[in-house]
Amino acid sequence: MAQSALLIIDVQASFLHRPFWSETDLPAFKQALTTLIEGCQAKGTLLVDIFHDDGEWPFDLASGLVTRLPFLTHTPDVTVYKHVHNALTESGLHQWLQERQVEHVIISGLRTEQCCETTARVASDLGYRVTFVTEATLTFPMTHNNRTVNSDELKFHTETVLINRFAAIRDVAGCLAELATGR
Repeated sequence: MAQSALLIIDVQASFLHRPFWSETDLPAFKQALTTLIEGCQAKGTLLVDIFHDDGEWPFDLASGLVTRLPFLTHTPDVTVYKHVHNALTESGLHQWLQERQVEHVIISGLRTEQCCETTARVASDLGYRVTFVTEATLTFPMTHNNRTVNSDELKFHTETVLINRFAAIRDVAGCLAELATGR
């Protein structure tokens, strides 16, 4: 069976200090991500904590905010710090995954349409089989040209551009079921 890794992207306290932070979708996200982590642990999937450190407050290690949100209690197999939107460029993660013969990555975390989607695209380009668990991602409304796109629309857009090109789209139950069958 191919080795899998769950990428837990940017679920960090830095976001609490952004003006767009909202707890509207947080309870469902917390439940989905916690269930995904526990299910992956039970199936021997590697757990990877990924934090964004871009050198600017509050995403700067010196801020003390580049730490995971308190609801996360798992012990990761590795923690990496990224300085760009995707988790595989210059973080050492790609090499770490290759050393462990990981062929399949599972995407979860913050923000759906930014770091999660970008990581999925890069992972696919690098040859990984990618499962994008939208239910275990979180994002916030965005406004451009006086039009606000809500979180559900952003998630739908991400799924639309990833499916059958860069990633399989699954909910938590579907992802865990596939891990159980070894697919």
